[in-house]
Amino acid sequence: MVKIETLINEGKVSKIKELELERYLNFFENSYKDNLEHCKQNIENFPRWSIISGYYAMHDITKLLLAKKFRLKIETEVHATTIKVLRELIKNKEILNLIERGYREFINLANDLSEAKKERIKAQYYTGTIFMKEEFRKRSKEFLITVVEPSLEKINKLLGEKND
Repeated sequence: MVKIETLINEGKVSKIKELELERYLNFFENSYKDNLEHCKQNIENFPRWSIISGYYAMHDITKLLLAKKFRLKIETEVHATTIKVLRELIKNKEILNLIERGYREFINLANDLSEAKKERIKAQYYTGTIFMKEEFRKRSKEFLITVVEPSLEKINKLLGEKND
């Protein structure tokens, strides 16, 4: 496992300055809630965006936790570094598995987009068919229920807050 000191020395993580802390906490408190709301509101019409927003809700609440409990700020390679820091500081395997699963889903969507970009002339790109649109709706709903919400609930417990 990577040590926090190593990540700080590499410039991937820093300690949050006292004057910056409140603004930083407020940003991630609001950001994760906005992303969660966006996730829920877009399941039916824009399921891929719902998955992305759900992942960002998880990512942002994780950065909120790291800031609030450990005064750590992720500087570079934010997705992978956030998981490395979480893995080092939090020994709850269930939370780690949920965050890693969310990250994999996010990466899969990014890879799908990259492949689609290469084959832009194909008309059935992503949700072009009724079948694919319905598949993404199912995937998005499942992701929200089995990954996003449990992750947020567990991290909120670590933060000492109730889930909205």
